[in-house]
Formats: sequence, C-alpha cells, structure tokens
Amino acid sequence: MKLPIYMDNQSTTPVDPRVLEAMLPYYKEDFGNAASRSHAFGEHAREAVENARAKIAHLINAQPEEIVFTSGATESNNLAIKGIAEMYRDKGNHIITTTIEHKSVLDTCKFLETTGFRVTYLLVDREGLISLEDLRKAITPKTILISVMYANNEVGTLEPVNEIGKIAKEHNVFFHCDAVQAIGKIPVNVQVMGIDLVSISAHKIYGSKGIGALYVRKRNPRVRLVPIIHGGGHEDSLRSGTLNVPAIVGFGRAAEICEHEMNGEAKRTLHLREKLRKELTEKVGEVHLNGSLEKRLPGNLNMSFQFVEGETLLNEISEEVAVSSGSACTSANLEPSYVLKALGVGEDLAHTSIRFGIGRFNTEEEVDYAINRVVKVVKHLRAQSPIYSKATVGKV
Repeated sequence: MKLPIYMDNQSTTPVDPRVLEAMLPYYKEDFGNAASRSHAFGEHAREAVENARAKIAHLINAQPEEIVFTSGATESNNLAIKGIAEMYRDKGNHIITTTIEHKSVLDTCKFLETTGFRVTYLLVDREGLISLEDLRKAITPKTILISVMYANNEVGTLEPVNEIGKIAKEHNVFFHCDAVQAIGKIPVNVQVMGIDLVSISAHKIYGSKGIGALYVRKRNPRVRLVPIIHGGGHEDSLRSGTLNVPAIVGFGRAAEICEHEMNGEAKRTLHLREKLRKELTEKVGEVHLNGSLEKRLPGNLNMSFQFVEGETLLNEISEEVAVSSGSACTSANLEPSYVLKALGVGEDLAHTSIRFGIGRFNTEEEVDYAINRVVKVVKHLRAQSPIYSKATVGKV
C-alpha cells in the first residue's frame, strides 16, 4: 500500500492503464486529424473516433450517431439546456430542474432566467429525492425541458429517473439527465428510462480529463438543438472544433471496460463503502449519513462527524487520505454545501461533513487504513473540543 490513499473518486478518477495503453498510439503514429479525409492518417483517426463513439453508445443503449463529443460534462449540460431552450423557445419558456443539480446546470438555468425563461427548482427530501407529485404539478403547457441528475455528486442519491422519464413522455416534454456520476457505475439505458439527452464525462470512468459527450435522441422523439459553439460543422454541426482523438479513443475504451466489469465492480465498491460506513459509525459515534442509504451510488459515502469541523478533519488527514469536504462548494467558499442545505442538514452538521469516494483501484487494506486514520483524528479533535466535552458530560 502506498500513501497517500486516493478516496475522492466522485471528483475524478485515475486513468486506467488499459485506457492509457489504447490512447498512446494516437499521440504518436496515428496522430491524424479525424476531419482530414484525404489521407490515411486522417482516415485512421476517423475510424478510431467512430469505434469509440459506438462503444459509448452501446454502454447506454443508444445509437452511435446520437453521441456528440464535447470537452466535458459542463459543456454537455450547457449544450443540452441552452440548445433546447433556444430551439424550442417558440413552444415554451419553462424549464424544471432541482435544487441539488451540479452548478453547470444551476448556473445555466440562472442565466436563462435573465433571457426570459422561467425555471422551477424542485425541492428534495431529507434523502435528496424529488417528489414525483411535485414534478407533475410543476409541468405547464409552456414546459419544454425537465433536467434532473441521476446520481448526486455530493451525496450519491439516485433519483427515480425511470418514473421521471415516463412523466416527461406523458406530457411531451424533453428529459435531460446529467448522468456523469452514474454511467459506468450502475446501468443506464436511455430507451428503458425514456431519457432524451444525457451528459457524460470520461474522467469519471477512468478516462482522460477534457473529453465528454452528450447523448441526443434522434428518434421517438427527435431532439433538435441550437449549437453553442460554431465553426467547421464538426459533430453533426452541434459541436464544432478539432476532435481530441487520443482522449476519445480512451473514452471509448473506458466505456468498454465499464460495460464488462460494472456489475462486479459495483459489488466490490459497495462492500468497501459499507465497511467504511459501519466501522466509522461504530468506532467514533455521533456520525450522520447524508443522503439515502438504499438509493445511493455504490462507492459514495458522505458523512457528518458531529463536534468536528470538516475542514479541520480534512486538513488533518489529507496528507495520507485524499477525500473532500462537503462543507464547501469551492475551496474559497466556506459556506455549507448547498446540496446538504437542500437536504435539510443543519449548518452545524453540514460544516462537519466529509465525502469519501471509493473507486476501482481502492483496496480493503486502504479502507482499513482510512478508518484507523479518521477515527484517530476525530477522537483527537473531539478531545480538544469544549463543545464535545460539554455535550458528553454524564455519558459513559
């Protein structure tokens, strides 16, 4: 076992060696531009891109021509939401989303509100789940898009996407799903789930950073978008720009590995997560799970350690165990997480939260080490806390 241990796999994942191996030839001998059709270098690059496109499509039960490559999920979310808004403005100006979406969804919606669109932000319950009844009530004749993430990036809660897809179809409303945290970890089937647009990112599934995709349904119904980047007509004119061939090849290989190994990997990461959760709960006490226990990503664990400042705990363990604090939206913002606040987590507890992200390369030995390190630091910090001492007076 090597230190530090990486347990922040919701933030990003290391590139799988098999993915890197697939990418390397496209930096060296097969370095052509996929848009160059006049020679073998360009043709080899184009063939590699289309092969990767087919693998990514297969992972979510889509058609290859429905996959549009982008620079990442932030761009995919922008293209999906702004693209629908501009294309269907004449039909309606109402969008429905939730209060716990990724900032690239929330900030895009906030921007659209300044241009005449109306956005409904659905509230969530203590587990982070929306109410399907609230969703139904929010739909109006002017609603053109529902945008709800599949798995929350902070607390791992899984939204009822199958039911959301059915409701969207009943009302002839497009359904966009930011499925960045879910794809490759749990099954995503756009046909069964009735999803019209899906945002995907390679670096969450052991691929390269800087490459993502947007699934755009071509039939039943056909989704049309106004592009947000122009010039050159790449990607069916939806996303112009020279394609990042090596990263796309790696993206395809990463998707292929996920398809073959996802079920076994999910069982293993769930086992490690539950070991971490149970032992931390037993050994330190006054620990609170944030989000749903049952409807949750296998590798996500977000916990609040009462009577311990989350940032302090993070600083004390970060040299040996890499995790993230749930108490800040950004490193420069020490306000409690907007996601935890939306779940109704009190400010005191929100400030004590830590997110553990268990991934493909974590081992049982690493989990044991992380448990021991966190327990030791939490007990040390609580021993120095007058608030903890006062709260535990008279307790055995």
